[in-house]
Amino acid sequence: MRPETRYAKRSGIAIAYQTFGAGPDLVVCPGWVSNVEYGWEIPEGARFNEELARFSRVTLFDKRGTGLSDREVGAPTLEERMDDLRAVMDEIGIETAHVFGYSEGGSMAMLFAASAPDRVRSLILFGTFACRRPQPDYPWAPTPEKRREFYETIENHWHEEMDIATIAPSLAHDPAARRRFATYFRMSASP
Repeated sequence: MRPETRYAKRSGIAIAYQTFGAGPDLVVCPGWVSNVEYGWEIPEGARFNEELARFSRVTLFDKRGTGLSDREVGAPTLEERMDDLRAVMDEIGIETAHVFGYSEGGSMAMLFAASAPDRVRSLILFGTFACRRPQPDYPWAPTPEKRREFYETIENHWHEEMDIATIAPSLAHDPAARRRFATYFRMSASP
């Protein structure tokens, strides 16, 4: 399955998206980077998408600044990226959908559900977070030092194989999988 990539426009910004499958609408809000076309080259991702399409009409999109959407857009706010979700839904004609947000996409999905509850049939979250900095009631967030390490790794090692132990532990020792994920991230965004 290789769905066609189309584009929705919001404030002059082109947002890449794909729609496939049949059933109730399920809109997937991606993590910090994505690439709707190259994502199909990751066998695990392709299987996941195919399973979703067995029971729903799935819509994937690349947030502004990532993947096949316009890249030179500065540092978009969460509200601007949430409007990208709305633009894709409007372009397709989706009135209401089940909204699935993973990783950073969960924040956008939560904001969209709170801002436009009449457009969200249900909210599904996976691997997302309540806060990006440790708080007394949320000590699990990365420390500022860990975040700095993460940013430095992106800045200085984006060209290398990816350490995928936290996102795909069963594949962490597979060099081919590490290369596929690294290519996916580079095709999704620059450092």
